[in-house]
Amino acid sequence: MSEQASSNFISSARRTVKMEAEAVAELEQRIDGDFARACELLLATPGRVIVTGMGKSGHIANKVAATLASTGTPSFYVHPGEASHGDMGMITADDSVLALSNSGSTPELLTLLPLLKRQGNTLISMTGNPGSELAKASDAHLDSSVATEACPLDLAPTSSTTTALVMGDALAIALLEARGFTAEDFAFSHPGGTLGRKLLLKVSNVMQSGDELPTVAPATVLADALFEISAKGLGMTTVVDDNGGLLGVFTDGDLRRALDAKADLNSTPIADLMSTSVKTITSDMLAAEALRIMEENKISSLAVVDGDSRLTGVVHLLSLLRAGIA
Repeated sequence: MSEQASSNFISSARRTVKMEAEAVAELEQRIDGDFARACELLLATPGRVIVTGMGKSGHIANKVAATLASTGTPSFYVHPGEASHGDMGMITADDSVLALSNSGSTPELLTLLPLLKRQGNTLISMTGNPGSELAKASDAHLDSSVATEACPLDLAPTSSTTTALVMGDALAIALLEARGFTAEDFAFSHPGGTLGRKLLLKVSNVMQSGDELPTVAPATVLADALFEISAKGLGMTTVVDDNGGLLGVFTDGDLRRALDAKADLNSTPIADLMSTSVKTITSDMLAAEALRIMEENKISSLAVVDGDSRLTGVVHLLSLLRAGIA
């Protein structure tokens, strides 16, 4: 490929980015009373927000519906052409409709207007033509117009779809903030994702407990403590009293120090070798918080205790890795 051809590609791409960035910057001035009115109407919607649009506007509408749904506003996309052939049954009188059309005169959308009006649906439009039939028929209109498309022919939807997407995001975030939508609420919409696991998974879900829990009494000699460590596979053991109260932990680091001090394996009690400054966590805390504590203290496990400092489990870094938290 010639140097001139490469230069042309780069120049074209930079021009496109610049034009679309300018279109988005101009959009800010159109966030006005109509935008606030649209938010009020959507917040007051007892049903769902039905987002619709044809062609490229339909693709943007699909994404806007998905963003609304994942940020606290029940929403889904309905194809306007299919709505005229049965899918109007998906739209109830309790729903609001957000219709996207750059021209504001898309036939498939205009066909739906009498039906939506008859059913009493709130209609919000997002168009590039405030004087269009769709805009005038709406209860609130969002102006996403652009001076020109990034396409050199001024034909292919480029800048106009970008501004519509940004306007949709602005709408979703404004509604999110108005609803007091939290990170935990977001996680419930994304239970299969990494964020969902971090925000929903508790220490109780990943800790080892019961027979899997490495524990020894303070009088246990070093050799027997090493056997417990090996059997439970966590590279450490907890040290507890007769009531299950946590007294300390013995880790591989403590073992190295014991060997350096030439401690006798068969006579030295673990109480003489254990670490008593133990980092602990409770079972109802987030697994992500356990990971943060481990990272800050450069350790690989935490003892899990109840309100009376009795040992209930151990959470290990490997368990967090398997759970997709780390």
